[in-house]
Amino acid sequence: MRMSILGWLILGLIAGFIASKVVNGSGEGLILDIVLGIVGAMVGGWLFHFFGHVGVTGLNLYSLIVAVIGAVVVLWIYHALFAPRRMI
Repeated sequence: MRMSILGWLILGLIAGFIASKVVNGSGEGLILDIVLGIVGAMVGGWLFHFFGHVGVTGLNLYSLIVAVIGAVVVLWIYHALFAPRRMI
């Protein structure tokens, strides 16, 4: 089943928002949350497929979980590469 662009935007926004709360407790902003969520859905789908499971199947709870897991991975890599280092 193919999702529409609107479906990907909704899934991306929700997944990006949840992932940003999981990783660092604050949102990255609406646009970046959507982008990270959509990229996370793709990464999550690839990771699940790599390990023998189904990836994103549509706008449903399973796909949201896959997208959030992928978005957490993407957000962790994003922070490791681009976030400013904090001095303690």
